[in-house]
Amino acid sequence: MKALKTLLASSMIVVAFCGCATNPNKISAQYVSPLIYKDYSDDQIISEMDHVGRRTNELYMSLAKEAKADKWQTGIGIVIFWPALFLLEGGDGPEAVEYARLKGEYEALRQNAIQRRIGLNKLPPSPEEILKAKKKEKK
Repeated sequence: MKALKTLLASSMIVVAFCGCATNPNKISAQYVSPLIYKDYSDDQIISEMDHVGRRTNELYMSLAKEAKADKWQTGIGIVIFWPALFLLEGGDGPEAVEYARLKGEYEALRQNAIQRRIGLNKLPPSPEEILKAKKKEKK
């Protein structure tokens, strides 16, 4: 009987932590070669950086919301009805993969902008700057 309780408790813990979506702050950038953008003009690099930055921010917000919801579901499942944890969909989906790729693309674009000596005043805000501005707006 004690072994069964231990098994159930350990399986509940594994399900609780494996089924949760990853916080976007913990998702690493996927490597993207800067050579992809070597033939882009300065304006194209700036435009692409703006697009990638905005999309990265959209995905960040979506992934953060999903991770928070998973944490709540896990907490409620552990306290109220732990077998429900087996039904958590959780995990990282295609949005997390796209987010990692876009972080890598932004870094590759940034490297190209540095090599071309594009002035900082011409560059669009980074995904981090966009996120800080949105958080500031909410306050």
